Amino acid sequence: MQKTLLAGLLGLTLAVLPLPAQAKRDPKQPVVKVAILLDTSNSMDGLITQAKNQLWKIVNELSKAELNGRTPRLEVALYEYGNDGLPVTKNYVRRVLSFTTDLDQVSEELFRLKTNGGEEYCGAVISDSLKNLDWGGSANDMRAIFIAGNEPFDQGGVSYKEACASARQKGILVNTIFCGNRSEGANTKWEDGAQLAGGRFLVIDQDQRVADVPTPYDRELSDLGQQINKTYVQYGPQGRAGAARQESMDQAAAGAAPSVAANRAATKATSNYSNSNWDLVDAKKEGVKITTEQLPPEMQKMNEAERNAYVDKKRAEREKLQKRILELNKKRDEFIAKNQKTQEKDSLDSAVLKTIRVQAASKGYKFDK
Repeated sequence: MQKTLLAGLLGLTLAVLPLPAQAKRDPKQPVVKVAILLDTSNSMDGLITQAKNQLWKIVNELSKAELNGRTPRLEVALYEYGNDGLPVTKNYVRRVLSFTTDLDQVSEELFRLKTNGGEEYCGAVISDSLKNLDWGGSANDMRAIFIAGNEPFDQGGVSYKEACASARQKGILVNTIFCGNRSEGANTKWEDGAQLAGGRFLVIDQDQRVADVPTPYDRELSDLGQQINKTYVQYGPQGRAGAARQESMDQAAAGAAPSVAANRAATKATSNYSNSNWDLVDAKKEGVKITTEQLPPEMQKMNEAERNAYVDKKRAEREKLQKRILELNKKRDEFIAKNQKTQEKDSLDSAVLKTIRVQAASKGYKFDK
């Protein structure tokens, strides 16, 4: 029989769970579930670029929300559709990720998306997401679909009208994002789809290069984002992969733009950046059960008190870095608000954030300003 950690370490009970370990979820914590459905046909490279570069900005804004004094847990699911590389038997639809709190994994999959010519069946991808994602059922949860593309909304054998009506019955808002001009989006049924589902019809320029506003705080934020990685303590066979993904996404953000790296660093100071499936510090916070054999070799030799002290030291180091990140990011936000010019047309992040703020407010959520 496997040995387990002594009672008290990480707040665990003497039990063995299959890998990967799972966090205990507070049933009273509200959840924001967002499914992102992206057209990956030809001409959608700009949309994919916006999605992968703006993920952290969206997460940071959502982390300012609260309901009855509680910060909601963000879960993201990802689909691609309209790509010839996908099976025609699946209506050119692929579920890339089911709902997950692992934001590094979401980022990694966004960077893996490639465009290719195809048939864009909006009804089919919405229908698939309704049937094959776990949407939950709590009245406090906010549940929304964001589907983006630039071809007629009514293509394919699955009725978009039935799919959107079904979503509305389930309490899931469908927000449509047309990549083009408003009149064309309205004429090709994107507006109709949103209205049927009780969502919003949005228009963006997918090829718009979002202005990068350099700030005096970007470099230090990026450096702090790297330093905080040293506070993560890998456990289990998934630990090495999780740490490698974290570093890889840091490099991807840094390669995109200074603002992307700064936004990613800011995300690491929020409660929505949790890696309890491979990091002992987050695992302790979320009550994950872990066996002794899952610990790193150096910790297996420690006694209970030494293990607790080691994890607590890493937690204290992380909280100190997070505090500094939050201070700098607040100054950075103020600097950008003062110096950024008004954009004529929404990009993906602004469209998503404006919509979520309105729809979350209707359910009683409040946002920090």
